[in-house]
Amino acid sequence: MAKKVKAQIIQFSFIGLANAAIDIGVLNLLLWIWPTEETRMLFIFNTIAYFLAIMNSYIWNVKYTFSHHARINTKELGLFSLQAIVAWVINNVVFIGLSKLLFQISALSLPSFFVHNVAKGAAMFLSFSTSFLLMKFIVFRKKKVKKVIEKR
Repeated sequence: MAKKVKAQIIQFSFIGLANAAIDIGVLNLLLWIWPTEETRMLFIFNTIAYFLAIMNSYIWNVKYTFSHHARINTKELGLFSLQAIVAWVINNVVFIGLSKLLFQISALSLPSFFVHNVAKGAAMFLSFSTSFLLMKFIVFRKKKVKKVIEKR
């Protein structure tokens, strides 16, 4: 059991690295093209980046990490969407909140690029952790097999 969970964490982490590259790469691209400190635009940019990463996550986690439990049906897609929304809320609250906090308390006047990437890193870590737990124990949980006892 512990060996299986360890393997899932390693697979999920590799997929997470790809998702992180998409997430932070898209966010930085959008911020490079349209630099902003406006909360509404940060929310929109972060949401676009996050949802591109989450689509990638679903494809690879169904195919590899949780393939033995994945059913790809309406219930599973609904649960996946629900966990994605929970992780998205966490991601945006941490990203925007920490960005604002770092700008307010920074006596060093840190560059926007640095502040946004530190905030995004924290947001990704917390939403990644939440996402793994929700996928492991809710979305792709092991289905219980009913044992049939035969009477002779």
